[in-house]
Amino acid sequence: MSELALYGGEKTKTTPFGTGKRFGEDELKELKEALDQNTLFYMSGKKVKQFCKDFTEMYGAKYCVPASSGTAAIHVALGTVGVSAGDEVITSPITDMGTVIGILYQNAIPIFADLDPNTYNMDPESIESKITEKTKAILVVHLAGNPSDMDAIMDIARRHNIKVIEDCAQSYMCYYKGKLAGTIGDVGCFSLNNFKHISTGDGGMCLLNDEELYKKAFKFADKNYDRFTKDASAMRRIEFLAPNYRMNELQGAVAVAQLKKLKWICDRRNTYGDGITEGIKGLPGIYPHKITEGGKCSYWFYMLRIDESEASVSRDEYVRALTMEGIPCSAGYIPACVYEYDLFVNKNAYPGSDCPFGCKFYGKDITYGKGLCPTAEEILATTIRLNVNEFYTEDDLRDTVKAMQKVSKYFSSRK
Repeated sequence: MSELALYGGEKTKTTPFGTGKRFGEDELKELKEALDQNTLFYMSGKKVKQFCKDFTEMYGAKYCVPASSGTAAIHVALGTVGVSAGDEVITSPITDMGTVIGILYQNAIPIFADLDPNTYNMDPESIESKITEKTKAILVVHLAGNPSDMDAIMDIARRHNIKVIEDCAQSYMCYYKGKLAGTIGDVGCFSLNNFKHISTGDGGMCLLNDEELYKKAFKFADKNYDRFTKDASAMRRIEFLAPNYRMNELQGAVAVAQLKKLKWICDRRNTYGDGITEGIKGLPGIYPHKITEGGKCSYWFYMLRIDESEASVSRDEYVRALTMEGIPCSAGYIPACVYEYDLFVNKNAYPGSDCPFGCKFYGKDITYGKGLCPTAEEILATTIRLNVNEFYTEDDLRDTVKAMQKVSKYFSSRK
């Protein structure tokens, strides 16, 4: 049995992971064309419009509304489907704050459903158990590029007359039973921030197939200005409050170039992630990231779970050992479930106010804190996260699997 690098042995991976340039001449070309237009306003230029056209064609959707960020796109979607003061929106407790910010801005109440222990996505049974007369929407998070169980979720939504918004910030080219995530619900939301599969620095978009919802979304992303009318005075007849989440032409230009690389990026990540799953299958106490049945994952990251008793090692010790073997990894994902954040525990979304939780339009009491979603909490306490990148090589995959096999066999042999 080889000695672990953690205890003085030779480490498994001695070469650096593959790297590559995300941006280059293609982006520069599009940016120059954008600047040569002598306007960077999305309604006057061509780049944002071109990107929206290309994205809808790639996804087989009818409409695309650009936004300034993924967080903005989700807020646009919530405003579009009519989420307002006192409404409830059911969502995931393991996600980025960007998922819930728009709910709070609409003075609505986030309700957290528990998760499937292996896919880390929302459990349909838990979703249905959370539905009340106040429920306005289900905000589905396809975590790490893994599709949620959309058949069950859509069935629940239709039976209860609830809208479905898909948070696809981590899930480009993520398939559920042959359908792309983001095209199954009423609105699909995407992010273009620096850390996603493709990036414009920041940016986002909403995909829709309903024309009426599309027009509402387009207006909501642009201060509720009606860009569809030819009457200049009518354009500014503002019916209700909406933010300014416009994408500019520089973002649109980079997005046009980045989109051409998307399929290659996601295919590479899928191959790498699936390769890890195959390579670590059967290791004692190590449970690979389970892909939803009928799904195809684009692995924004790879998250496995460890049973410390079966693996004969603590999660933290396993992480330290794997890291010393030359494989970067980390314990957990976010530090705690979102509902454990101070904002929720103290009901302090707006300083000096208890809104939206104490809003007169809500009229109910709600409590957040540890124990709300036991499975989600267990997931965070037992997961190990590995990086996935389209530039990683077959050697990187082989070394990662080899290192995990070495670490697991070492600790299990001491049992």
